[in-house]
Amino acid sequence: MYRQRRYIVAVVSGLMILSTWGLAAAGPVRIGLHGGISIPNIRGNANDKFSKGFKSRQGPFFGIFAEFPLASQFSLVAELNYASQGGKRDGLQLITSLPPGLPLPPDTDLYADFRNETILDYVELPLLVRAAIGGPLRFFVNAGPYVGYLVRARAVTSGSSLIYLDEAGTMPIVETPVSFDADTDVMDSLKRWNAGVMGGGGFKYGLGPGDLILEAHFQYGLVTIQRDVATSGNSKTGAVVISLGYEF
Repeated sequence: MYRQRRYIVAVVSGLMILSTWGLAAAGPVRIGLHGGISIPNIRGNANDKFSKGFKSRQGPFFGIFAEFPLASQFSLVAELNYASQGGKRDGLQLITSLPPGLPLPPDTDLYADFRNETILDYVELPLLVRAAIGGPLRFFVNAGPYVGYLVRARAVTSGSSLIYLDEAGTMPIVETPVSFDADTDVMDSLKRWNAGVMGGGGFKYGLGPGDLILEAHFQYGLVTIQRDVATSGNSKTGAVVISLGYEF
């Protein structure tokens, strides 16, 4: 818990320092909109059974941004984005929430074969240092910290399966398949605040009064998202985002 608080404090402090620096050195501010696709995943350490087997899903990404010039080739970019995180997994997996009427024995891991998509939507505030080179077509790279606030968290499950005592699916404990069709709000099991770093690059092309921007970046979460690590896991977020925007 102490380490996670240090991450958030460090990121927020970095955002404040960079924003102060940007406002002090800023020239004409450029404003833009961008949107695209987020390809997130949930990751954990090698011993975290709760995040095992998750793969990337797809979700929305959109937001607004302001670019503050610092020098001829450098600028500070502040963004406010709606970004989808999470992951999905199919097949035999650990059951974290049993259907009603089938209590989970204490301290017993149970498994079933079903589909599970975890959807975590954040409002995120990144602050990035950007370096650009070129003429009408300019290449840029940027990097910096971000903080995020969780606004929606759902576990969408589907399918039906026997329930097993083992991960290999050789020891069923029920005789008929159980339905896993559900859309469950999991906000209470997750922390509201997240923090991490992001970086990437792209191209700017002068078009009309402004610039058309094509960008790809990665996000790497530094904070464990679960409130209770012992019962819910020790997972972090991460994503690759591809977006198209316009700045004027």
